[in-house]
Amino acid sequence: MSEELPGEALKTVIGALCSPAAGPCGGLDAQGQQWREKALQEALPALLARTSAKRLRAQLLLHADEKTLAALAADGTVTTGDLPAILRHRKVWPGLVAALARHGGQVDAAIGLLPRLSEHEVEHVVRDWDPDRSARKAGAVPHPPVPQKLFDAVLEACLTPLAAYLLHPEPEDGWEAMSRHRHDWSLELGGRDGWAMLARCPERWQELAAHPVFGSAVQHLLLDRAETQAREDAQLLTATSTDSPYVTAEPDAALSEELLRACLPALCIPELAELPHPQITAPRTLHHIAGRVRANPRVAVLAGEQLQAATDELVTRGRLLDGSEWQLDDTDFHRLLLRLVEDLALLSVNPDHLTAACDHLARMDRPAVVSPAPSPRLTRVLSNIDPDHDRPARLLERHSEHRRVQALATLAANPYTPRDAVTGVLTRLHPAELAWITERSKGPDWLGAAAAAVAPPEEKHPEVVQLLDDEALAGHPDPAAVLQSWLDSPAAKDDGLSQSEIYRAIIASAHHTPEHLRQIPADEVLTGNGPADVLTLLLEHCGRSSARWKALAAAMTFRHDEEKISLGQFLDSLDRTPARRRSS
Repeated sequence: MSEELPGEALKTVIGALCSPAAGPCGGLDAQGQQWREKALQEALPALLARTSAKRLRAQLLLHADEKTLAALAADGTVTTGDLPAILRHRKVWPGLVAALARHGGQVDAAIGLLPRLSEHEVEHVVRDWDPDRSARKAGAVPHPPVPQKLFDAVLEACLTPLAAYLLHPEPEDGWEAMSRHRHDWSLELGGRDGWAMLARCPERWQELAAHPVFGSAVQHLLLDRAETQAREDAQLLTATSTDSPYVTAEPDAALSEELLRACLPALCIPELAELPHPQITAPRTLHHIAGRVRANPRVAVLAGEQLQAATDELVTRGRLLDGSEWQLDDTDFHRLLLRLVEDLALLSVNPDHLTAACDHLARMDRPAVVSPAPSPRLTRVLSNIDPDHDRPARLLERHSEHRRVQALATLAANPYTPRDAVTGVLTRLHPAELAWITERSKGPDWLGAAAAAVAPPEEKHPEVVQLLDDEALAGHPDPAAVLQSWLDSPAAKDDGLSQSEIYRAIIASAHHTPEHLRQIPADEVLTGNGPADVLTLLLEHCGRSSARWKALAAAMTFRHDEEKISLGQFLDSLDRTPARRRSS
């Protein structure tokens, strides 16, 4: 816009640029409107710089987008005096707060806008303080730092939700009615934005950990995130380094011993100790504490008695080792029980609790171990990379079936676990699990020796289901009997990945019979690329019965949460009366 434009013309020019472009017939002129919007955006800084009348400025500000308004606020063209006009039609956004705070006289006003941001937006005021940092060239003028007063205000706002929660740790309504085996409660010490702010000022951690209001929140965040973040940063640095890309150095401790001691009051999460429904909350709290010990191993020495007391209290109050609480035939309970055992192996010094953990492992079902059908190309590759890929111990790891015996090895490494409790589990293990202990476990030597003493000879592993391709099956006198043996094996009743692997191998085999298919879940056979002969089954069963074909069409919706039925049960459910065969 020409600077020669007289002030008397500003009102007219602004009115023209801010009015819709009318067409010759009274409607909107799209092309003219596009031109006016472009002209307005180009003239906006100059018009605002020359206009002090509130009404005219409000008219101009109404037509600016957030990015333009933030840029104008950053260069001082838009000020806190324009906030009423801006906020009349918009919510506060982080970019506006940051832009206003770049001018010293407006920092207090910018801080006053923080409560109007949503909880997840506050930290963005600091994160996006320098929006052009990635594009700034070397040698360019650096961006001014975040005013300390604003940084402190954002830090306080980000820590406040966690600090308030710790004072009154109540779960969301209805959480206790949800099933125990799901992610069923919201008592997570989140504070993601609080940690993002803390990570920017490590030199203040000692001071903040002793803060009268936010100290507890800071302690929790430091225990949960500091060491983990240091390791992640070290791994990222190693991955992007050109000096020694294959060397991973252990990073220096993020928390000094003095600071770690200052965080010990929060270690065992005392704020959650009296929550209702301890049978649900106690295992989650115990796992949280165990995670802190894994991230900060030094606390096991610094706060050994504190950890022991908290562990015993959680086990007792939550009845965590009460056999009636665990449904060992449920996959999700299986996972939670293994997690509990691993946590107790790390934290407990109570021989009775550790013995009970061993007993629970002994009662769990044996894993299903399946050796996949050989693939010449894959076998050649794996043989070069991992010659032991087809050994029982390695087969156990394919679907993470080694978790039970891994937990047992962890218990054995705890010096307070009675040895006879551990060795008593060995006789209940799958032969592949015993092989895993002797070949793969990092447990104590005595455990490997005890497992080797009860392990069967290596050539006798009848519980490992060996899947074969059609070429190998053709060499058997009765290929159909081999396929049936797969269906009769425990692995086919495991409801896991091994079961699905068996079903797919049988469906893909040219040696399967209709009787084999009738034993496999209907959704495995009828969905995806099913075998061609399943069409013959459907034709023979439904025949000329229109009612059966109609029932088949209605039943062809398999939901993941429905109880699985075999193909035979599925066909029989269409009509209990045998279908009349089509005459030739």
